[in-house]
Amino acid sequence: MKFSERFESIFKRILPSPFTIAVVLTLFSIVMALIFSESPNGENHFINVMGHWEKGMWDSGLLAFAIQMMLMLVLGHTLALSRFVSQLIDKIIVYGSSPAKAAWLVTFFTLLLAFFNWGLGLIFGAIIARKVGEKFSKEGGKLNYALIGAAGYSGLMVWHGGISGSAPAKAAESGNLKNMMSGILPENELAALPDIIGFNETVFSSMNISLFFVLLLLLPLLMAWLARRTSSKVIEVSQQEQSIHIPKKVFVGAEKLDHSKFLCIGFAALILAYTLYIPFSFESFSWGFINPNYINLLLLGLALLFHSNFSNFLKAIDKAIGGASGILIQFPLYFGIMGIMKYSGLIGEISGFFSSISNTTTLPLFTFFSAGIVNVFVPSGGGQWAIQGPILIQAAESLQVPLAKNIMAMSYGDQITNMLQPFWALPLLGITGLKAREIIPYTLILMLAGTILFILALVLF
Repeated sequence: MKFSERFESIFKRILPSPFTIAVVLTLFSIVMALIFSESPNGENHFINVMGHWEKGMWDSGLLAFAIQMMLMLVLGHTLALSRFVSQLIDKIIVYGSSPAKAAWLVTFFTLLLAFFNWGLGLIFGAIIARKVGEKFSKEGGKLNYALIGAAGYSGLMVWHGGISGSAPAKAAESGNLKNMMSGILPENELAALPDIIGFNETVFSSMNISLFFVLLLLLPLLMAWLARRTSSKVIEVSQQEQSIHIPKKVFVGAEKLDHSKFLCIGFAALILAYTLYIPFSFESFSWGFINPNYINLLLLGLALLFHSNFSNFLKAIDKAIGGASGILIQFPLYFGIMGIMKYSGLIGEISGFFSSISNTTTLPLFTFFSAGIVNVFVPSGGGQWAIQGPILIQAAESLQVPLAKNIMAMSYGDQITNMLQPFWALPLLGITGLKAREIIPYTLILMLAGTILFILALVLF
């Protein structure tokens, strides 16, 4: 039995669906809180823990964040469904004439786009993986389709260090750090915190940019090598139109507005013109303008522009929003886990333990590993920032470690275990028709390679 067949067989036996994983993690978190935490004033401990769970599930701030993240996913998917992007993908996959070349192409372009936007990178990766499968299926060629699916998911291991990364984006929001640390740090230390930590210190720092280019060089080569070393077979993937386009016909009355190129492109131009104005609206230029709201506004403008009329755009939204259905129902479960971890003090104990055994050199490394562990239970970069952010900021301040570096260490830890936690693979699995247990053997290899590179970056810089 070859590598892929052996590992696929193992994961087929041990890995349930992502929703079941969320439920199991919820129950595990409840048990951990019951064992390792206490309720004040002799209150019923079980009821208290369940109260933490409910409080986390319906936290208004986290629900607002969920809408921001879902909009990123849906608008990114909608943009990917435009004819322009679909035709671009068709031109790219022409060069994937062999399994190794296809694996290289899918990994390279998925990583590249995910750096700019995680939603766009995820959906682009899913669609290009699907189209590669369709191409080989039509031609009767042999392909390790599961590996190609894993390549299409690879962007989730670089996204948090990219422009749409939750922690860098939130840290770039004016007042976010001080609001987060209010009541935690003394007033003098609180006043000394910077108002923002701009992208020039995080996403566009020399460490992060150097690391990204190394990942962009090595990971596609790794996946191409795996494509040569693992078994391929003739696959059957049905041809499926991924772009949205409505045939031309005569429209009457108000229908003309729905199909008006002038109105849609004009509205898109207005939005995009405003997004161009925003960076220059500050007294001095910084990358702090890039936050979740800005990214969603930009994606909205681009999606309207490339679909060219509201009817095409809304049909793409209808198609794209299905990819967020699993996330919609799972987000509250993970927010509930966050509530348990936060209000019971478990998250503080996990991160605090790593901080307590750290020094100036090792703190970023321990932040990286603790973030990776927490991400398994809380697969939401923004949610993790809300919970773990205060701890890493306090630790960085006490040990005189640059805040920006520790933020990126958390971002790296959060994103690397996405290759283990299949939560964000739901849209990709839906588009490609693959199962989580089929792609995870290969995403685990990506996780191992990425972990080595992230650790080297944190040590060398």
